Amino acid sequence: MRRIIYISIFIMFLFVSNSEAQCAMCRAVLESGGDNSTAEGMNQGIVYLMAFPYIMIAVIGFFIYKSRKKAKAEEARRGGDKETG
Repeated sequence: MRRIIYISIFIMFLFVSNSEAQCAMCRAVLESGGDNSTAEGMNQGIVYLMAFPYIMIAVIGFFIYKSRKKAKAEEARRGGDKETG
């Protein structure tokens, strides 16, 4: 399991430089024009799209936490039944 996590983190770092370069290029193109509302809208859209991966990770983490907590409670209950039974 840890190996998969390390590989995933490594792959994420491979794509960081490409995504930063793209954002810088978009920003430069939009700011070179005279219309600041377009640049502001584009920046808000980037922030909006950036929020979803974090929300997904939080939701997945919550469900993993909940399932592990439930498994521990069931294990403790089974262990308690064996001691009394």
